[in-house]
Amino acid sequence: MRICALPLIFVATLLAGSAHAEGEGRYRMEKTETGFIRLDTASGDVSLCREQDGQIVCRMAADERAAFEKELDLLAKRVEALEKGGVSGQTGAKPALPTDEEIDRTMTIMEKMMQRFMGIVKNLEDGEEETAPGKDADPQKT
Repeated sequence: MRICALPLIFVATLLAGSAHAEGEGRYRMEKTETGFIRLDTASGDVSLCREQDGQIVCRMAADERAAFEKELDLLAKRVEALEKGGVSGQTGAKPALPTDEEIDRTMTIMEKMMQRFMGIVKNLEDGEEETAPGKDADPQKT
């Protein structure tokens, strides 16, 4: 079956390139002895199709099916891992807490910011403009 389908897939791929360039639809169907081959001209995926009960039913080619099932298995394992981690509300990795030195440094920076902010507020209430620390006020020009 695979040997028979190989030339058809090759022909379908060649036809897909010309069909896509001509602006035809995304899928290209080619008649075979047992049914149809459907080629997705955008992705290159090939499906084997047959007519059953008045409808066309398509199945992925064997090599694509194996890759598809492998991907499904990987996704199922990931979902299981996430569900196990989701029960406790965490995914297993605990965040590292900051060290005492990091907390002290952060608090020092915040204290300086608050002191400057309160100084600015006080100066605005008093009606004065504050100059940046370490800079002298520009002399008044007349």
